[in-house]
Amino acid sequence: MGADTLASLQSALADIYDLPAMPAVGGFLMTERSELRGYSEARTGDEQLIVATEGDTLSLALFIDGAVLARLAEHDPFATLDNANLADYLTVAEGVSHFVYVAWNAGHDKPVTLLELELQAEVDKYVLGAWLLREQGAGRFPRELHRVLFERARVDPAAAGGRVGLYHTASNYAARFCRRVGASLAASTRNPRRGATRELLAELRRFYRWGNARKLAHIERCA
Repeated sequence: MGADTLASLQSALADIYDLPAMPAVGGFLMTERSELRGYSEARTGDEQLIVATEGDTLSLALFIDGAVLARLAEHDPFATLDNANLADYLTVAEGVSHFVYVAWNAGHDKPVTLLELELQAEVDKYVLGAWLLREQGAGRFPRELHRVLFERARVDPAAAGGRVGLYHTASNYAARFCRRVGASLAASTRNPRRGATRELLAELRRFYRWGNARKLAHIERCA
């Protein structure tokens, strides 16, 4: 289930954002916390992307606690996404989002700020969750998902590594943008012929390719 979940999430991001093929995230996965001991920036959370650069070479590794993947094996989110597996699903989605976003930007020689990385991850988690819930036809997106992600979520100071303010800023901006995304998804469900999904995809794909300043300016202007 672990590799399948990662591959499914990476494929979903590629479809939503129209991304080119890139290395499979499963090949960069670490699941044992002991594997983090050699990294000075290792934190205590269940997910972390390790990034190292040497000259023009970028090295990536994605840690996701094996217990998270084991629980998802018991409660497959692609069968049913609900309260039993939502938190673990979002943890894995965040890791895959970080990996794909850093890899895509590196392929275009674009630097990525930490705020930009976390903002995009919050958006990705909402979009991935909303799309999956929509496919499962429960009609229970996106209001509850928005509450879980942005209104009830708390930043763990230990896992944040002294960056609590940055995570709050990323979450607040993402909450505003995703409220707009949720409204578009709801409109497309009520009236599929309006083409709201097509317009939303176009906006999401532009947003994904923008840098930090332009993402924030777009949210300030439109959301």
